[in-house]
Amino acid sequence: MTNKAVFLDRDGVINVDHGYVYRKEGFEFVDGIFEACRHFQEQGYLLIVVTNQSGIARGMYSEAQFQELTDWMVERFKEQGVTISRVYHCPHHPDFGPEDERDCDCRKPKPGMILRGIEEFDLDPSECIMIGDKESDMEAAEAANLSGKIMVSERSQSMTKKSKTSFIKTLAELTS
Repeated sequence: MTNKAVFLDRDGVINVDHGYVYRKEGFEFVDGIFEACRHFQEQGYLLIVVTNQSGIARGMYSEAQFQELTDWMVERFKEQGVTISRVYHCPHHPDFGPEDERDCDCRKPKPGMILRGIEEFDLDPSECIMIGDKESDMEAAEAANLSGKIMVSERSQSMTKKSKTSFIKTLAELTS
């Protein structure tokens, strides 16, 4: 039984972050994402996407449009021999959408989506990794007690030493 997973942010890790991507025509896979995911899958990791989607709360696109793109994305991974076990998304934003949904536990940097994955798949957080491109991704991973945190970024970051975050410039560094 698998008890470990790699949690992946979507925009900026799986696809180039062009801002509020909700159509496949605007979706551009990041170089090396399929190879990196295959690498982790071969090591026995489940692959789980955790993504903030405030464009839904902002009224820029609908849940249905997000789900259509997600289904298309998951299918592209399957074609590459990669299984995405689940995609969790947070449709909320603290300043937009229904008042009673603004203070949610799922919007990163809160760990709600990661905690749902840990519970649903009976994962051991000490065996799990978060790959993200923003400090909020690393903060969510820290709050969920994940042992591995990998930040994909072209620029150097200033995060505390206690966060034990590894920094890479490209996903190709994960498979070399």
